[in-house]
Amino acid sequence: MRKKVIAGNWKMNMLPNEAIKFIEELIPLVKNTEHEVILCVPYTDLFYALLTAQNTNIKIGAQNMHFEESGAFTGEVSGEMLKSINVEYVIIGHSERRQYYNETDETVNKKIKAAFKNELKPIVCVGETLEQREAGKTEEIITKQTELALEGLTDEQVANTIIAYEPIWAIGTGKTATKEDANNSIKAIRNKIEQIYGQKVSSRVIIQYGGSVKSTNAKELFEMSDIDGGLVGGASLKVDEFSKIVNF
Repeated sequence: MRKKVIAGNWKMNMLPNEAIKFIEELIPLVKNTEHEVILCVPYTDLFYALLTAQNTNIKIGAQNMHFEESGAFTGEVSGEMLKSINVEYVIIGHSERRQYYNETDETVNKKIKAAFKNELKPIVCVGETLEQREAGKTEEIITKQTELALEGLTDEQVANTIIAYEPIWAIGTGKTATKEDANNSIKAIRNKIEQIYGQKVSSRVIIQYGGSVKSTNAKELFEMSDIDGGLVGGASLKVDEFSKIVNF
């Protein structure tokens, strides 16, 4: 049976002192959960977050990485750099990266391969725009993004990839896909993985839902058959709210 994975994406929020305080307050609130708890924090918070979360059940992730190991890439951080300070997870291909920083399916695929090369666990985002949804293209878009993201990976790597289905129209808008719609979209992603890699692999892949997840809707979403937790945005910036989502 797949475990539930709840990951907070802080985006460009929280100074180091705020990150330390947040994690210290979160530790006792989630220490008894059976679910995986991850905080994906800004680069400047990583070292402090890792120290504060040491010897707890809270895992720390980054929000992006470059696919090259080193080189003339001003402002970028490599997977090797993240691994060197014991980061465990990294978000790849978030819609904001695709929209604002020209992330493509090709660069997403390169980054996933670089993540595995450096023993990082990728959280790979896929999702459709409102226009694509209204045109009835949701399944076509998200399954193609998934297929291209995973291209060239081994069965074992695919099985150890976390996919976050984030309908772009629901991120930060307060709108949420119905639990049935979210579950059906995630089923479509799982079915595409099964077509390419087989049922044994697809049954192991963790697929989260992201898009205005909050304490009031987490339980109904996470209890659906194919939703394996969530990638949480704004609600992950509030200790009480995030802990309630983790303990849904």
